Amino acid sequence: MEGKDPLRTARDIPLKDIKINSGFWSGYIDLVLDKVIPYQWDALNDRVADAAPSHAIRNIRIAAGLEEGEFHGMVFQDSDVAKWLEAVGYSLAVRPDERLEQLADEVIDLLEKAQQPDGYLNTYYTIKEPGKRWTNLWECHELYCAGHLIEAGVAYYGSTGKDRLLKIVCRLADHIDSVFGPEEGKLRGYPGHQEIELALVKLYRMTGEQRYLRLAKFFIDERGREPYYFDIEYEKRGGRNHWSGNAHPSGSREYNQYHRPVRQQDKSVGHAVRAVYMYSAMADIAAETGDEELLDACRTLFDNITKKQMYITGGIGSTRHGEAFTFDYDLPNDTVYQETCASIGLIFFARRMLDIEKKGVYADVMERALYNSVLSGMALDGRSFFYCNPMEVWPEASMKNPDRNHIKPVRQKWYGCACCPPNIARFIASLGRYIYSVGPETIYVHLYAGSEVKTGLGGGEVALEQETQYPWDGRISINISKAEDQRFVLALRKPGWCTQASLRINGEECSVGSRLKDGYIYIDRVWSQGDRVDLYLDMEPVLVQAHPRLRYNAGKVAIQRGPIVYCLEQCDNGENLAALSIPAETRLETVYDSGFLGGAVLIKCQGYRTNEDVWGEDLYSRLRIDERPVTIRAVPYFMWGNREPGEMLVWIRSR
Repeated sequence: MEGKDPLRTARDIPLKDIKINSGFWSGYIDLVLDKVIPYQWDALNDRVADAAPSHAIRNIRIAAGLEEGEFHGMVFQDSDVAKWLEAVGYSLAVRPDERLEQLADEVIDLLEKAQQPDGYLNTYYTIKEPGKRWTNLWECHELYCAGHLIEAGVAYYGSTGKDRLLKIVCRLADHIDSVFGPEEGKLRGYPGHQEIELALVKLYRMTGEQRYLRLAKFFIDERGREPYYFDIEYEKRGGRNHWSGNAHPSGSREYNQYHRPVRQQDKSVGHAVRAVYMYSAMADIAAETGDEELLDACRTLFDNITKKQMYITGGIGSTRHGEAFTFDYDLPNDTVYQETCASIGLIFFARRMLDIEKKGVYADVMERALYNSVLSGMALDGRSFFYCNPMEVWPEASMKNPDRNHIKPVRQKWYGCACCPPNIARFIASLGRYIYSVGPETIYVHLYAGSEVKTGLGGGEVALEQETQYPWDGRISINISKAEDQRFVLALRKPGWCTQASLRINGEECSVGSRLKDGYIYIDRVWSQGDRVDLYLDMEPVLVQAHPRLRYNAGKVAIQRGPIVYCLEQCDNGENLAALSIPAETRLETVYDSGFLGGAVLIKCQGYRTNEDVWGEDLYSRLRIDERPVTIRAVPYFMWGNREPGEMLVWIRSR
């Protein structure tokens, strides 16, 4: 676009060429395909008893003229259907399903009927306020909904080859391009909730249409420029808002990340999901256009999040007020927000940075969020979900303290604002795209999962098989199942948490250190069918402490083994988990328990419990040390809340 070389150094492998077929993740893939996607279809059609109604499919039927009625739900309700369709698209690439494909085609029929002659498609404004399109970008998320539908169109076409939904979203994108831009007569606006920017880059990559990339870049470049567009449209509306009465949008500049141009932003502020969606698009645009200044901003923002504003579980967003970042090292455990969508968005950002520069730190963050704060957002049966992912839970406080009523001790069947459940489904269904990528002469393995992959490389086809029981076991085997005596590089990630790793090639022990660069082990050789690489990553459990400026965790430790963060639950350790402490020198014992919720590595150690039974009724007392030894049992954080409700704790007092 600007005469610069693209910065992207690797490309995705099509999802249909990656098969997750064993171990930890195959169970999750089957769960999403067999249980979660059908369950969420029922939820979108209001067929889940005792769950918050969605109305989403009915809204589309009304907009299509097939039913009479009023719009119900959030102004952005359409996005739930779009994310469901995107998940279906990915699932069909993983495992064809004629019935599910037919169901999706019926939804596409509805969307086709609901689309307006000029390409506009949004049920809220079609049904409820047909004369007010594009008048409240700040609050009403038309562009956000359009972005999710565009992503669905790209995913569905990529998996099925059917182009009806792709044509629908191209007409929608063309309409948006006719409305927004720097040209005379167009609106110089940008979305209140970022999303369309990354979707337009996907559409550009699918179609080759440069207008879509230019439009994505316009939305990024325009953001934060004065005069602020949200102020302008506020005046045009006569000071009337959708959510916030007559409040002026100037108070939300940091919340919506338009307080300054994006290239000048150096700290993550505001709504966490919007932020990381925007950063993902910034990385995409930098990758496609060679914009080094934009890439530098991405690096700065990534560092600010991961070094000063990220929970140990990979969660982000420390306050419920605005679902937002606050300031450096402000990471409370009991009032945390840590929305599931925000963790997924952080993975999007990290994955895009990996496309530009192969540094293990990006994959480390991706893995941390994936195995902890993303998976905790869904119950193991796929039928209930967390919106917030807390670091500690006291159920009575959740019920009786209004500052903590967003902290749920049990997952919910659905939400009136149900952005997280379909986001989990579409992400897990597309997980294969995060495991591998391929450069001109290199196959990169970013994540470890039992899988098969095939890709073109150097004019020939290469196929690999990955065997592992990761994350419970640190042994990984890569088998070359197809290669015609060709030279290429196999790059295996050495996670940042791993202090000891060993490598064998065809049974011969090889050096790791001489091949290690930026967190990846590079193996450059002529490969033949039948070659085998064995990587061993030591998974010794450790106690982790937080930075001294992270005050909430002063004098506390967390337990981690490999990528998995652990927690304590009341059903294993009794009530009042805050009365427990762990000596710094305690020995952490691991055991694989096949009977624990389908199987998991659990951790036991010796600790202490304050003797409450000798305390008496005094609320305060002079300092005394009165403790008794106890055995503490820790379980993987992502698995908490799948048994009887009770307290939960990640950070434990140390002594």
